[in-house]
Amino acid sequence: MHTQVSLSAIGRLLDGTHEDPASLLGPHPISYRGESATAVRTLLPEAQAAWIVDTVSGTKRPMRRIHPQGFFEAICDGPVDTYLSPDSTGDSKSVTMNAHQTSSRYRIEMINQHGETSNMQDPYATPSILTDFDRYLIGEGKHHKLYERLGAQIRTVDGKKGVNFAVWAPNARTVQVVGDFNGWDGRAHAARGSDSGIWEIFIPTAKVGDKYKFRLLNEHGQWVDKTDPMGFAAELPPLTASIITDLTKHTWNDSDWMTKREQWNPMHEPMNVYEVHLGSWQTGPGRTHGWLDYRDLAKRLVEYCKRMRFTHIELMPINEHPFTGSWGYQAVGYFAPTSRHGSPEDFMYFVDHMHQHGIGVIVDWVPAHFPKDQHGLARFDGSALYEHADVRQGEHPDWGTLIFNYGRNEVRNFLVANALFWLDKYHIDGLRVDAVASMLYLDYSREDGEWVPNQYGGRENLEAMEFLREFNVAVHEKFPGVVTAAEESTAFPGVSRPVYDGGLGFTYKWNMGWMNDSLRYMKNEPIHRSHHQNELTFSLIYAFTENFMLPLSHDEVVHGKGSLLSQMPGDMWQKFANLRLLYSYMWTHPGKKLLFQGGELGMWNEWNHDDGVDWMLLDFDTHRGIQQLVADLNRVVIENPALYQLDFSHDGFEWVDNQNAADSIIVYLRKGFEGEPPLLVCCNFTPVVRTGYRVGVPNSGHWKEIFNSDNEAYGGTNVLNAPGLDTIGVGHHMRPDSIEVTMSPLAVSVFRFEG
Repeated sequence: MHTQVSLSAIGRLLDGTHEDPASLLGPHPISYRGESATAVRTLLPEAQAAWIVDTVSGTKRPMRRIHPQGFFEAICDGPVDTYLSPDSTGDSKSVTMNAHQTSSRYRIEMINQHGETSNMQDPYATPSILTDFDRYLIGEGKHHKLYERLGAQIRTVDGKKGVNFAVWAPNARTVQVVGDFNGWDGRAHAARGSDSGIWEIFIPTAKVGDKYKFRLLNEHGQWVDKTDPMGFAAELPPLTASIITDLTKHTWNDSDWMTKREQWNPMHEPMNVYEVHLGSWQTGPGRTHGWLDYRDLAKRLVEYCKRMRFTHIELMPINEHPFTGSWGYQAVGYFAPTSRHGSPEDFMYFVDHMHQHGIGVIVDWVPAHFPKDQHGLARFDGSALYEHADVRQGEHPDWGTLIFNYGRNEVRNFLVANALFWLDKYHIDGLRVDAVASMLYLDYSREDGEWVPNQYGGRENLEAMEFLREFNVAVHEKFPGVVTAAEESTAFPGVSRPVYDGGLGFTYKWNMGWMNDSLRYMKNEPIHRSHHQNELTFSLIYAFTENFMLPLSHDEVVHGKGSLLSQMPGDMWQKFANLRLLYSYMWTHPGKKLLFQGGELGMWNEWNHDDGVDWMLLDFDTHRGIQQLVADLNRVVIENPALYQLDFSHDGFEWVDNQNAADSIIVYLRKGFEGEPPLLVCCNFTPVVRTGYRVGVPNSGHWKEIFNSDNEAYGGTNVLNAPGLDTIGVGHHMRPDSIEVTMSPLAVSVFRFEG
């Protein structure tokens, strides 16, 4: 029988421009001699011969070569249903619960040009991994496990593993999958399209470790190779292919941590966060460019964080990114940990190892923008798919990047599912969301006429606000104990208030106001600080309007700002004393704490991702003193509930003396739950020792000095109040009793009421 496929259709199939390859390939019903029959067709460019093999009887039927470039066809008896895999008709109601497994009615056997024989399941007779319910959820933007449907999913058909590929590209003319498994020739693996805009194909010859891309004929008639938006692993840059990965290989051993985390209340627990850039924290004879492996880094960081008493680490973005100099903030592989430090399984080990030693892992997450690299999300199918089409809303003027279209269901779905993916598959404990202010305001970094008002004429990005609420609700509902933190630099209200109360739903908000005011104040010579007292006290006016985290992050030590130590005024001694003073004031101020790597050493040079941390500074007593001070501050916080239980409540803080601008002194109380002893914090922002300084206290008895930043162990002058002070029976500062404190120079003294 002559084939019923036209030569022009075969030609379009062979050159990759056929609009619907699935209408030709696989099993199709035909009429033969008045009876129902089935034409099974396949494209095997490397085959010399091919057969249809009945999986039940084992009988073989030869396929005819219809075209010399490897287009084969066999006419088989019986209706098409006989030759389709179960549920491949598209009726998803009968799809089994495990859509990753199915069985076939036939397979294809081939002999290649080298005389080698192989068998495979027909990609075009395999049912979709997507059910109607999947498609409905994707269309609504509510498929929170999108990462278990799209991308490269390992799937078993007829008892043999292959890979199911699926990608959202609604405006592509055709989509092929190219990779190691087909010699990067996608003609035999053109995906099936659908009304939902998702292209899909099962490739039985693909396997774990193979590199691949999606090759799209976009709406402009151009062929372009794209990295899988859902790819779980990627090649080491500058190479850009995705890598088929099995995320089930790692055996987790952090069940104790995960169980405790569900009961953990981030409002009332200590949180001392160490911000880390994995590529520059420590370097050595690693994988390449001195980058250490995730497993090596895990062991080193665990030892260091336990010694320094940090409760959490925060990793600058670990998503795959093409440009190392972006520090990960211009991500392409949203679902792939960067291969610079190893494989996905290696990163799972990293998180697991941290958890087994009681250290939480927070990662920076960047839903605000993405780069324009051709292999990434930009103009993915030739259209503005992930980004907003209007340049006034779709391009970021500061960073030369593209802005997500938060008003599109599928885009919100991609981002929310991505956030949940890291919590689900990698057990991440928190997400710090970068550049939230740029998301919230339509006029961010734009002049008049360069932005589009919202439907009410305002400048708030209503779609971005709704996305952030949806993200926070999903995270907190599905993963109790996980925290979210917003880097938000404006006075936008309710960032860390619950969604049900009109807020955005974040656990914490970075207190950028405190950071800017404190650093500006500390840069003043002590003799001038009396004129700037309000920069110290202002933060307490709004300190409890949000759940604040106090950051001294990487942003404070880059782009010409210098290191924190170099920003301090005075001679050598004063610089170190001022830095100790700044840290001590920060650790006793209400709010959770975050410090960037190197800050605990008192580095002289600002951070450079190519140079890393100057660990050699620990050869000097002054720098070891700063490191010991940070470790002791972390310990003091952990051991004293007054410094963390009521971080976000007026009940946890009380001014004692905030009016003595002439002497640049402030004094305050920190308090915990009822029954916890209060702490008295005395701060002297001048190098003048003030003896007999009377301070009012709420309780009569002994006040033990539990910390003093002027201790000689830290490099100070050792002007102390040890072991402590007894009240003198004289009221002061509107309190019933008082103590007489020796105010150490450029230092903070902390006293605990002992009864």
